Amino acid sequence: MDSLITEAAQALAAGDPLAALNRVALRDDASALALRGIAMAQLGDFSRARVLLKNAARAFGPKEAVARARCIVADAEIALASRDLGKPSTRLETARATLLAHGDRINAIHARYLDVRYLLLTGHIDAAEAALVEFDSTTLPPVFKTVHELAVAGIAMRRQQAKASRAALTRAGVAAREARIPALVAEVETALRRLESPVARLLADGEDRPVLLDAVEALLASNTLIIDACRMTVRRKDQTISLTTRPILFTLARALAEAWPEDAPRDALAVRAFRLKTVDEPLRARLRVEIGRLRAKLGALANITATSRGFMIEPNDMSDVAVLAQPVEDKHANLLALLADGEVWSSASIALALGMSQRTVQRALDTLAAADKVQFFGRGRARRWLSPPLPGFATTLLLPNALPGH
Repeated sequence: MDSLITEAAQALAAGDPLAALNRVALRDDASALALRGIAMAQLGDFSRARVLLKNAARAFGPKEAVARARCIVADAEIALASRDLGKPSTRLETARATLLAHGDRINAIHARYLDVRYLLLTGHIDAAEAALVEFDSTTLPPVFKTVHELAVAGIAMRRQQAKASRAALTRAGVAAREARIPALVAEVETALRRLESPVARLLADGEDRPVLLDAVEALLASNTLIIDACRMTVRRKDQTISLTTRPILFTLARALAEAWPEDAPRDALAVRAFRLKTVDEPLRARLRVEIGRLRAKLGALANITATSRGFMIEPNDMSDVAVLAQPVEDKHANLLALLADGEVWSSASIALALGMSQRTVQRALDTLAAADKVQFFGRGRARRWLSPPLPGFATTLLLPNALPGH
């Protein structure tokens, strides 16, 4: 390897893409193409970067399997950064096996961490945690210690474990400073700011206030009966009753919780649950049926009693009642929360991350774009969507696919 290639590689490892391009910008050999691709990725031109890396992979000869594998790993990393998730590819696993077979342990580890990041982005929290078990972070170089701890923190955040997340980010910050890579340090600092931002709203005792992840963790550990509007569940400690497929029942449960410790009027419940402006006797009869169904669903956690003017929710253990709500109440709140990470997403990747059909996502995006809530650029398959972060809120931490077991 000639000196210019070596110097360019060192510059990229130190996070200085401009210095790398100064050395290889006018070269078209395979190694230079690969380094130019990585430099363009660091500068944010993902499309050009992927073209350069694919050209580099083709330019490497059949005897240069390791170099081709490194190009595949780099391309996979760019795909993640640009939120071009698609379906899991066997190419990355094949490249990882090739790197291991040829003794390139560092890049093989990098490929495995890309798998972990993919699992986190698509909501497979248990699988991401299982993959991390392979690694002993104490034996890793500072760069990979940072990546490892960021992944640990990401899992803890999505499980509403603020203390564990903060400890992991503290370790990540130490490792990032040891690595002396500004981009890594900035990534850790961004994660810390997100952890210190409100993640939801708490409706209790007649108040509506934003809460940090620490408060959510404490609330979930308490005896409080929680109506979780972020996931459409009713829960207390380890007991969870899902109402995701019963939106009317959840609406009634939330309305009763918001009225607690008082009762909620019958007509107000009917209007809110059935979304009608007027209430007649048949609608009141339907309300009684739905209340009966809700009473049966919540039997293990709470009872619903009739009063002279309506209904009241009563926790079985006489505990408090609270509603955990999303920062913004919107029909497409989950989609907006996903886009609020500041990255650009394709509609296919959004569908994969949220577990929805691509057509449903596309209709929602068109509606949000018409209301100026999201922006897009590009056409056809190249169209990408983004939304500015919601000021003061770390919305992605309470996405539905952050539930354990997903």
